[in-house]
Amino acid sequence: MTEMLQLDFMRRALLAAVLVGMVAPVIGTFLVQRRLALLGDGIGHVALTGVALGFLTSTSPVVTAAIVSALGAGLIELVRVRARTSGDIALALLFYGGIAGGVLLIGLAPGTSTATLTAYLFGSVSTVTSGDIVVVAVLAVLVLGTVGYFGRELFVLCQDEEVARAHGLPVRLLSLVIAVTAALTVVLAMRVVGVLLVSALMVVPVAAAQQLSRSFRITLALAVAIGVAASLGGLSTAYYVDVAPGAAIVLLTLGVFAAAVAAGYLLRGARGAVRAPRGGADAPAPGTIPQTEQGGVAP
Repeated sequence: MTEMLQLDFMRRALLAAVLVGMVAPVIGTFLVQRRLALLGDGIGHVALTGVALGFLTSTSPVVTAAIVSALGAGLIELVRVRARTSGDIALALLFYGGIAGGVLLIGLAPGTSTATLTAYLFGSVSTVTSGDIVVVAVLAVLVLGTVGYFGRELFVLCQDEEVARAHGLPVRLLSLVIAVTAALTVVLAMRVVGVLLVSALMVVPVAAAQQLSRSFRITLALAVAIGVAASLGGLSTAYYVDVAPGAAIVLLTLGVFAAAVAAGYLLRGARGAVRAPRGGADAPAPGTIPQTEQGGVAP
């Protein structure tokens, strides 16, 4: 670890990994609760159009990707609500339109080709610049600040949309908040794991945390801890083993999920054993009223 910290590009990479590992599971928790786990994939494809637009206009690809992704997230909510289109169809429109727009615009940008998108498709954390770190940090603050401000309302919305309406909450606005913060999270993470893998870092830590806890707050805290640990562990593995950082991070996250499934199974089994009636073969059958030796009802 000391060797890595002596390199400027690795210090920037580690800082970016920590920010991504912390923010992605936060918004991912709300996406999983709303059964929108694939929203990150759809927005990631739209982000490619923003990246290509950045190269075409000779501006920051990260900034243009953030703008285009936020607009795309708003569009998907508009299509889903106004056009009465189901969520999966709206996501499909994002998938197709985003990837096609990215390939088209990158072909128009001077001195670039579709190979230019590779670093954004699969991540290239070792090439993160100081300017990228500033943008990533700003996006992280925006996402965490938004979630902190609307936290309770978003929780109610994710549990039951009808209950949220009954309480007078602005459901459409809150849905848009989730979509836009998800878009910013995708842009935040694309330099670390790539737009094709970013959804995994948003969803898998949450799925792992759910195996160990039923509390929303504890699940959120565990997901963040898993995301940060997996990001740092995957990046360290990539440095010493010379593999793709994004793939290492996602595979390590999947490994944590598998371990959490096993641990959750054992934990639930232990709880069931504690709650089970004692007495072995002499225990009363399910559905019967236990009797005392004199035939009276046991207290």
